[in-house]
Amino acid sequence: MQVDNICIRRLSPSDIQQITNIYNHYIVSTTATFEDEPVSEKEMLQRADFISTKYPYLVAVSGNELIGYAYVHQWKDKSAYSATAESTIYLSPGNYYNGVGTKLMNELISQCKKSGIHSLIACITAENTNSCKFHEKLGFKPVSYFKEVGLKFERLLDIVDYQLIIK
Repeated sequence: MQVDNICIRRLSPSDIQQITNIYNHYIVSTTATFEDEPVSEKEMLQRADFISTKYPYLVAVSGNELIGYAYVHQWKDKSAYSATAESTIYLSPGNYYNGVGTKLMNELISQCKKSGIHSLIACITAENTNSCKFHEKLGFKPVSYFKEVGLKFERLLDIVDYQLIIK
């Protein structure tokens, strides 16, 4: 698959089933998220609706197949943090290392800049070294490391926060 054939667009309600399927894969199979129970399409729609009213929520589509999504959401609830958001990206299995994630995140960063967001935070499970390297390639820098803060698959896991100052 060539990245040139990928369409990046805003989320629509018809995408919910596909993003739910992608996310549930990560819930049941990986430590990329600390959720431990699959989410329903109804729950995913509620989450997406809440986020997309204020922040960019993008999908990557190849033909009729949604192959990834990315969004930002409020990082902390105090107004002093309003120029900072937390970024999230998930790609469907088999769509790694082909430029889709980079194209999706670059568009997300561009839209964040246009909307006045100054700083992005990515909270990553430390053992997810591919995601750490991906974010570093995009210019994110590691800024904090928390030991044994998440429990999944009966293991205590570390997280690392990465930050990108949007210029």
